[in-house]
Amino acid sequence: MIIFPNAKINIGLNIVSKREDSYHNLETVFYPIPLTDVLEIIVPDKVINESNIQLSGTNLNIPNNDNICIKAYKILAKDYDLPSLQMFLHKIIPSGAGLGGGSADAGFLLNQLNNYFKLNINDDKLIEYASKIGADCAFFIKNKAVFASGIGNKFEDIELNLSNYYILIVKPDFSINTAIAFKGIKPEMPKHSLKVLIKQPVSLWRKNIKNDFEKPLFEEYPELNKIKSDLYDLGAEYASMSGSGSAMFGLFKTMPNPSNLFKNCFVWKSKL
Repeated sequence: MIIFPNAKINIGLNIVSKREDSYHNLETVFYPIPLTDVLEIIVPDKVINESNIQLSGTNLNIPNNDNICIKAYKILAKDYDLPSLQMFLHKIIPSGAGLGGGSADAGFLLNQLNNYFKLNINDDKLIEYASKIGADCAFFIKNKAVFASGIGNKFEDIELNLSNYYILIVKPDFSINTAIAFKGIKPEMPKHSLKVLIKQPVSLWRKNIKNDFEKPLFEEYPELNKIKSDLYDLGAEYASMSGSGSAMFGLFKTMPNPSNLFKNCFVWKSKL
């Protein structure tokens, strides 16, 4: 079995309040993008080790025991009789970028295990499992544009189609730890809900839709502010940080040529 977990971008991100459990309530729009990892899953003929699962791969930067795919397997294995698995994960989605790469791997794995082994788990239950792994993970169960609230795990379907746009992702040489990013945030209820603002034409998003992480992180990492300015100079209708960064993205009506501006970038026509 080979699956291709795709990344996401956040269009707008408002941190509205801090919760008693130390998490934050937020509102954002998740949108899937066609930048993917590659995850191969093999069912071996016999038990491969005591934990029943083996993970290898390329561009992995954390120990196997901490890998989110291992956590996804184990959370289902507690309730269902899963066989031993071997997995090979080729990471392409950059880590620490706000693109949900790890969460996508886990969410896609939950879906694939459910479908392949005919566990008959409905979406709501899968979302419940995914939410225990990570806040963004639940989005990838349905993997379509949604307005998200709570800690990022309560979803409302929205009509949003960016298929006529080119999406340019820029990943600087550094990553940003999400927990550290939250330290610079002062929660505040927005004047207008993102659920309403997202219905405006993309050309108006620049004035009305913001990411609360940008202000504190741009002060700490001026390069991010310059990337955003460069994206607009290149012709983006809308540019923003995704999640808590460090990736920045721009939406373009025509194919941009970023070769002279950015070292690490991806660009394609949105198909999702």
